[in-house]
Amino acid sequence: MPDIHPTALVAPGARLADSVSVGPYCIVGEGSVLGEGVRLVSHVVIDGLTEIGQDTVVHPFAVLGGEPQHLGHKGEPTRLVIGARNQIREHVTFHTGTVAGGGVTRVGSDGLFMVASHVAHDCIVGDHVVMANNATLAGHVQIGDHVFMGGLCAVHQWTRVGRQSFIGGLCPVTKDVIPFGSVWGNPASLEGLNLVGLKRRGLARETINDLRSAYRLLFADEGTLQERLEDVGRLFAASPEVSEIVDFIRADASRPLCLPGE
Repeated sequence: MPDIHPTALVAPGARLADSVSVGPYCIVGEGSVLGEGVRLVSHVVIDGLTEIGQDTVVHPFAVLGGEPQHLGHKGEPTRLVIGARNQIREHVTFHTGTVAGGGVTRVGSDGLFMVASHVAHDCIVGDHVVMANNATLAGHVQIGDHVFMGGLCAVHQWTRVGRQSFIGGLCPVTKDVIPFGSVWGNPASLEGLNLVGLKRRGLARETINDLRSAYRLLFADEGTLQERLEDVGRLFAASPEVSEIVDFIRADASRPLCLPGE
């Protein structure tokens, strides 16, 4: 049986695994699904059609599954799906999706969401993501795996942030960030590769060298970006990591690309 504190309010329709712990003064709504080992520390609100994966810990005053902050939302039943083993700290907010955006906000597994970070409607957040204090995602943002977002940064709606990239603190991100990129400043500028993160992830020296060479060629002064993109795609076709950057840039996108020196 779930361990539910006497002061907590759990709606009859909520589904809680046997090993769930619901602390003092928590509220768990009708459509909530809490997996094995989920722990709500205290004063947590789980609302809407919200699923939380196993062994996720949610700290006081977090609100997960609130309605989207979107003028077009008319109360339709939309969802929030959160993966496993996340650490969700105080005052964090995740909102459900919108009908226009597909109806689901998705957050991956093994993330750390620090105090007052926010994931808006229809976002897709990958695994092993770290959002520092007050980091904010607007609607429809896509965040790849192993992204680190510094405190008080903010990402514009519909922006893509490629995997294993780094976003500096206090940084407004209004353009797409390439995989493995490092971005900071106001306005945000691509300042190179996330070399610290790549080394921590254990990428081989040869892979990092290929990425550095491809980066220098891709953002050189000669020719057009499209011409340089074709050259990089041809010269580094054997590198999956470089090909990932090329494919990211070639993909259809709603936002322009974040470039060096902006």
